[in-house]
Amino acid sequence: MAAKTFHLTVARVGENVFDGDAVSVVLPGKDGVFTVLANHESFVSELKEGEAKIEAADGKHHHVPMPHGGIAEISANQATILL
Repeated sequence: MAAKTFHLTVARVGENVFDGDAVSVVLPGKDGVFTVLANHESFVSELKEGEAKIEAADGKHHHVPMPHGGIAEISANQATILL
């Protein structure tokens, strides 16, 4: 059985860091670390400095440094992370 996925975009000004299907992303929220999975409840969260840990649909793992934090928006089976 294939893992459920969602569309994930991670971007900073002038650069698309990740844009594709993901199984999960672990993010450092202001109120604690949280994990986003497919069909996650919609919400917006401020992110603190740390690292985004992405498991892509192809099984590869990506670690994206977030030296200044950012914003996460999750809705309609997609997540957008602005750094």
